Amino acid sequence: MTKDYIRHQGKVERIEKHKVYVRIEQKAACSDCHAKSVCLASDKKDKIIEVNDNSGCYSLQEDVIISARSSMGLFAVIIAFAIPLILVIVSLIAGMNTSGNEVIGGLVGLSVLIPYYFILYLFRDKLKKKFIFTLSKIPGLTHNQQT
Repeated sequence: MTKDYIRHQGKVERIEKHKVYVRIEQKAACSDCHAKSVCLASDKKDKIIEVNDNSGCYSLQEDVIISARSSMGLFAVIIAFAIPLILVIVSLIAGMNTSGNEVIGGLVGLSVLIPYYFILYLFRDKLKKKFIFTLSKIPGLTHNQQT
């Protein structure tokens, strides 16, 4: 069961109605490397994840585990990277063949991303329903031990 899920430890940033906002630190695979301070490949970012929660059992600044199905990660990579890459390549080739100019082909290839990401923006509520995150408390850790 644990292989089917992606898990991150995070901290409850804020709580509004039935939504809990959790801050996670997203790290590159090499972020624990001793040479990360001189390496350009290491990457670390904070992300805020919105989680629907009706339990009311979480409090501000509480350390929690946020989980999502691994298949959601694959779906996210496909819509964020694979489809745009295919669109750029196809439109680049079409633009170059139609105009005979590499610059115009490149502009056509890049400009196709504008409507694609706009369409994603329009369907953001539908996409939110596909990306379901769950919260859980860290086993053996009480709120008093966190501070």
